[in-house]
Amino acid sequence: MKKIFLTGASSGIGRATAEALARGGHEVWGTSRNPSRVPALPNMHAVGLDLLDRGAIADAFGRAWDEAGGFDVVINNAGSGHFGPAEVLAEETLHNQFQLLVFGPLQICQLALRAMREQERGLIINVTSLASRLPVPFTAAYNAAKAAMASFTMTMQLELGDSPIRIVDLQPGDISTEFNDAVVKDASGDPRYNPRMESAWRVVDRNMKHAPKPAVVAERIVGLINEVDPPPRATVGDTFESVVAPMIFSVLPPRLRVWGLRRYYGI
Repeated sequence: MKKIFLTGASSGIGRATAEALARGGHEVWGTSRNPSRVPALPNMHAVGLDLLDRGAIADAFGRAWDEAGGFDVVINNAGSGHFGPAEVLAEETLHNQFQLLVFGPLQICQLALRAMREQERGLIINVTSLASRLPVPFTAAYNAAKAAMASFTMTMQLELGDSPIRIVDLQPGDISTEFNDAVVKDASGDPRYNPRMESAWRVVDRNMKHAPKPAVVAERIVGLINEVDPPPRATVGDTFESVVAPMIFSVLPPRLRVWGLRRYYGI
């Protein structure tokens, strides 16, 4: 049985993961802006945490750490998205996306690393996204934030060297959750963008409806936790999207990458 800290435990991938971990006998401290939404299960502890509130992160993590007596695993999963043209992206929206998807999780990473060094063991799983490598049009802030988190994660892996603490970058592809329902969609205010936005959203929405369920990510996370030496980066989702497409994309010249994604999204 492991003690695990999990952000975003009240919905989507986080909820599925919390349930899978609790069923497996692990003890989970799951966070949510509304802790009453964290599933009421044996071995589950609800933690109130809004990652947009920088001042609250250290306090919430510290209290949970003290209550648990230390964590074996810390999982940064919480997130949300925004859909609209980068040209007119509001500064507040950009800041909020980076606070939620980069600055908040990185603060938790730093807190966890310092504490795990004292216990000389630990695993951190940062749930980023394949969008960090295969960007989705009109989600520039989300794409950029996930790419930043993936890059920061790899940098920490390099710097930790042979430390007994492991960090994994887990990159899901499209997963069928309520994520799209919660995405904030901004009108462009520019008619030149509207047809492309509509076309791109149709593809995004179609992919989400036909994507695997969040249980597939929860299962992958459980597997990573049980591995003695988990990989630095792992992908999960539809086989073509999570394995074949990134492989093809990585060998294409930049011009073909842009052309191919434009064709795919009909823009």
